[in-house]
Amino acid sequence: MTSLRQLEYLVTVVDEGSFTRAAELLHVTQPALSHQIRVLEREAGGALLERLPRSVRLTPMGRAMLPHARAALADAERARCAARQVSGLETGELQLATLYSISLGVLPKVLRAWRRRCEGVHIRLFEHRHAAELHAAMLAGQADLAIGPPPEAWSGPLWTLGEEEFVVIDPDATATDRVDLRSLADRSWVHFAPGHGLADVLDQACAAAGFSPKAAVRTEQTAAAPILAAAGLGPTMVPSNILPPSFDGPVRRPDPPVTRPLAAYTRSSPDPLTSAFIETLLAEKSVV
Repeated sequence: MTSLRQLEYLVTVVDEGSFTRAAELLHVTQPALSHQIRVLEREAGGALLERLPRSVRLTPMGRAMLPHARAALADAERARCAARQVSGLETGELQLATLYSISLGVLPKVLRAWRRRCEGVHIRLFEHRHAAELHAAMLAGQADLAIGPPPEAWSGPLWTLGEEEFVVIDPDATATDRVDLRSLADRSWVHFAPGHGLADVLDQACAAAGFSPKAAVRTEQTAAAPILAAAGLGPTMVPSNILPPSFDGPVRRPDPPVTRPLAAYTRSSPDPLTSAFIETLLAEKSVV
């Protein structure tokens, strides 16, 4: 029967790209590691790894098994956290997967409230550029809880957080009023790098207004976009909640409004630690 230890061996070999480095990290001998991988391959019915001269490569069977192996290890960690909670321990680690913009705009207030509630619980953040990457990572077992746009056809529990409002930073604006995006069709924009989720939001909003935005500059950094826009490089569009109170750039609200739904979701019923964080998140969701 496949053991969690064998699955941990497989995941570590893949992540390290080497049996030698994986053995050092796992504190086992390389022959013992290789033996356990061979046992796992026999139970799976075929090769999971292709041994190359300087690295390893997943076979199609290995690629099919890997996300399930990661999910099983994550589930085991959640079980350990639940046991610690039941025993009255207030330490542990909660793993959250989210988007970069949500780390900037939504999470700071939530994490401050969580820190007051469970000071001994460490938070580990996994941040992604795009909602599709977040969805895939959560399916693969990366974290205990995901916070982002709700994925389509999600089979696990999901909690609605509300709508995130987007605003336009327009360096040429003479007033902080509402703006019809069509009036900005001829401008060059502070855009986002291809593959960045906010690039899709901007492109879709402009497409709805009947044009495709020209890019003056493209950035990978969500926080850089409003600064570049305020510096005069062109308008940009960002979630309103990422703007710090001290931001003094010209902020305008699109008319019609541009919004994005946000949700928290898990693969299965949350353990007590994750449930406690969800309670905090829902209590603080006014930040959305």
